[in-house]
Amino acid sequence: MLPVQKTSKARTRKRRSHHALKPIHYTSCPQCGNARLPHCACDNCGYVNPSLALAVKQDEKA
Repeated sequence: MLPVQKTSKARTRKRRSHHALKPIHYTSCPQCGNARLPHCACDNCGYVNPSLALAVKQDEKA
């Protein structure tokens, strides 16, 4: 079956209003100040929380 009436642009856009992408939330690392995702290890220094830090490989370019 076909729709009885055309769906207006406003009605379509109201329905899709929550489909927009949300921005990624970054926090600053308390140890080095680099931007990182919350609840994740820092890419720069490996800091996770005060009792845990992961070893991070450093690229050696000579």
